[in-house]
Amino acid sequence: MNEHDDRTVRQRLIDAASQHFLNDDYHRVTTRQIAAVADVNVSMIRYYFGSKEGLYEEMIRSTLQPLIDVLESSLLSSTDDFTDYFHIYYRTMRDNPRFPALVLKILALNQGPGKRFIHQLLERGRQRGQEKIELLKKQGLIGAEIDPDAVRIAFVSLAMMPMLLKPVLEEQMEKQMDETFFRKLASLNGQLFRNGLLPPKDI
Repeated sequence: MNEHDDRTVRQRLIDAASQHFLNDDYHRVTTRQIAAVADVNVSMIRYYFGSKEGLYEEMIRSTLQPLIDVLESSLLSSTDDFTDYFHIYYRTMRDNPRFPALVLKILALNQGPGKRFIHQLLERGRQRGQEKIELLKKQGLIGAEIDPDAVRIAFVSLAMMPMLLKPVLEEQMEKQMDETFFRKLASLNGQLFRNGLLPPKDI
């Protein structure tokens, strides 16, 4: 198996895992079902991920990777970048519409494995986010009194709620929350963040 085939098989398994795990209970999904959708031998799951739970965790990590990458990049070196971060979040979750509910189910309802793994990813994000906030403080771009954890919780609230309630909100508005709508929402939330984080003298 060459490197290209190796990467293709691995990604097919992750895609198949997303299809099953996001639409059914973890314990109802079998490795044979996932392998069948990926069109590979079931032994490939053990080869690449060690176990069904290993594949489950990699599916979670792979979905969250775009957001993690932002925190490891130069983005958010300015308060103007919050608009881009909201857009990246909405785009990631629009590609995986059932993912926010899965995370909530794992963390709040203790359903299925992955809680420890998600906590590790979230803590990594918390630490990197705090570093970003402290850097913005040193540059005088945001208020010195800003609590990084409050910023993180505010972001999660504005980011997750529209995705979790998307069907209800669309019914109320009688229109689809499409790419154009989410761009407008990202711009608005980015502006709210930018203005809300300004040092008091600049308000």
